[in-house]
Amino acid sequence: MKILKVTAATATALALSLTAAACGSDDGDDSGSGSGGDKITVGIKFDQPGLGLKTPDGKYTGFDVDVATYVAKELGHEPGDIEWKEAKSADRETLLERGDVDFIAATYSINEERQKKVDFAGPYLLAHQDILVRADDDSIKKPEDLNNKKLCSVTGSTSAQNVKTELAPDAQLQEYGGYSECLTGLENKVIDALTTDDSILAGYAAQPEHQGKFKLGGFKLSNENYGIGVQKGSELKERINTALEKMVEDGSWDEYVEKNFGPADYKNEPAPKIGNIVN
Repeated sequence: MKILKVTAATATALALSLTAAACGSDDGDDSGSGSGGDKITVGIKFDQPGLGLKTPDGKYTGFDVDVATYVAKELGHEPGDIEWKEAKSADRETLLERGDVDFIAATYSINEERQKKVDFAGPYLLAHQDILVRADDDSIKKPEDLNNKKLCSVTGSTSAQNVKTELAPDAQLQEYGGYSECLTGLENKVIDALTTDDSILAGYAAQPEHQGKFKLGGFKLSNENYGIGVQKGSELKERINTALEKMVEDGSWDEYVEKNFGPADYKNEPAPKIGNIVN
């Protein structure tokens, strides 16, 4: 009986040892963010066609989505590892500071105020504030032509106010709840122009139901350097920069631009160099 007890104890110890070794091996494979099979949480817009859109069937599409998926792959994550989280403009810094997301790619313009709270990789796209008008409207050829025109943007946006303050003081501002409402008004001739970043405008104009109905003014009213936001001091910044450089070099960046903006005849800027912030 004594021999049987020793053998059982030895077997138990051996089993525990093997289990511990296996766990140790797993820990070595899953070395934090960037390891294959690990989940990663990415913040995007859910309501911007061409950039970040959650479709009715639960899929995610757009330029930012394609860029984020590429970056995640370079960090070691397959598309199925990604948990997409809505990153509304007002919530982006909070999501990063609380650690609710690993990074954010959501038309996130790099500026000094935001850089006090978060770090940015990139930029990966240089956008400009512009206007969208009906395809058959040739009455607005320069920003000053917006005087006495009905100019739409979303409630709380500074884009339309910038136009009125700096370029067309007699523009008639119309604030709607969302860009889709502005588009409906534009199509129905209730408003004359819609203003925000040209990438966002191109994303809407490129949608199948809108193709051929609208055109961009090409005014380049401001420079918006889109970056990928990460927590302040995060080591992901440099790794993401490396991924973005590879994305440009292997042609994926051009592919994503054409795929998401091409139907709108978007005259995009070339891919920006990492760290090159155009003011």
